[in-house]
Amino acid sequence: MFVVRPARLDDLDGLQALAKQAGNELTTLPDHRPTLKKKIVSSVHAFSSKPAKTEKRTYLLVLEDLATGAIAGTSALVVGLGYDKPFYTYRLLHQTQVSYVPDMRVDTELLQLSNDFLGATEVATLFLAPEYRKGKLGKLLSKARYMLMAAHPDHFSDTIISEIRGWLDENGNSPFWESIGRHFFGMNFKEADKINGQGNSQFISDLMPKFPIYTSLLPKEARNVIGKTHDMATAAIRLLEREGFRFTGAVDIFDAGPAMEAHKKLIWTIRKCEVDTLGGIVEGVGRTPTHLAANGSLDTFRVVKTNVIEGGSGSSGTWLPSKAAEALGIKVGDPIHYSPLEQVSDDFGV
Repeated sequence: MFVVRPARLDDLDGLQALAKQAGNELTTLPDHRPTLKKKIVSSVHAFSSKPAKTEKRTYLLVLEDLATGAIAGTSALVVGLGYDKPFYTYRLLHQTQVSYVPDMRVDTELLQLSNDFLGATEVATLFLAPEYRKGKLGKLLSKARYMLMAAHPDHFSDTIISEIRGWLDENGNSPFWESIGRHFFGMNFKEADKINGQGNSQFISDLMPKFPIYTSLLPKEARNVIGKTHDMATAAIRLLEREGFRFTGAVDIFDAGPAMEAHKKLIWTIRKCEVDTLGGIVEGVGRTPTHLAANGSLDTFRVVKTNVIEGGSGSSGTWLPSKAAEALGIKVGDPIHYSPLEQVSDDFGV
């Protein structure tokens, strides 16, 4: 069985092994041990603290293979974007100008540097080791973040975003960065991306141009990738859209990847989440798992994929297989949160 839980300091070796596998695929999971240790320490603090309205916090989760103890993947929630340092995106703006003599209309598009997501929560750092990309473990790892928000809503802001990796060429270069960033930072995309991934983003605030940029003045190669995702991000986009995330016109300042946005209460997994008490335990694991189940704790938060038996007339509570209850660390009478693993139909019609 697999469980998603908060990262601990003894997971550092496992996280670094994941970072090596990710390579340049994931900026927020750098193969840099001090940075990874700092992320874990920050997460331990977040999971042991009360909600904070104006403090940036990171909740780092890991997927553990309980049979071997291996760390198979990681995902995260970052709360309070922009409270420690500015969180910049480019906002796509449209401008129409009309002349009557001569009779002309000009529609232009601009990139405006913005801090629109101040205080928002970001779903981030989703990576699953290649050998574990099966058995819906990716969905478990991704949706565990929504289960955490459902169980502890006061710890997370209403606006939830996800930055998707922008399009890069076969050499890992960004046409968008080459047309804008390089002129102001004096370094190539990989160097800037590495520095930013290690948390040293103050140079962005110091050097990024503050005035709007007309996209018509950019080379065609740069214009074509604004809002375009990395070739490997197709599955991630699909998962986000099915949860209710939408692209609202904000893009990353490095590679112009889209920032997807949703309201916390409208995220599908959160909307479908039910709260009950554990009414009993059944032996065995049953058929193919149909639900995600989480305990009600914060510092010992756990999520598994399993089957649930909802209490009907004359019975109380929701029942779980014994292995699932053991993995969650709960006993009869304890609170349980559960939500469907798959979507058959939903309010968004996807």
